[in-house]
Amino acid sequence: MQNMQRDPAVFADVLSAMAEEELYEAMRDLETKSEELSRAGQDTSDVLARIAQVETEIETRFPGQKLAPYKNWKRQAG
Repeated sequence: MQNMQRDPAVFADVLSAMAEEELYEAMRDLETKSEELSRAGQDTSDVLARIAQVETEIETRFPGQKLAPYKNWKRQAG
């Protein structure tokens, strides 16, 4: 993901400007990256922080639904 190295505040701004599909793709990419780093025994803290930011953005857009919209998208896309 191109915006991964950005400052957290900038990353949050980028997330808020994303379309739903882009947001879900970002979450999927971050989950994949986290799994890859974990398998390689590398630090996942930066990726997990980004995942938390994406989760927050999804929950902001869909109050009370937690990650259900993303999980539904992932099921349909997968």
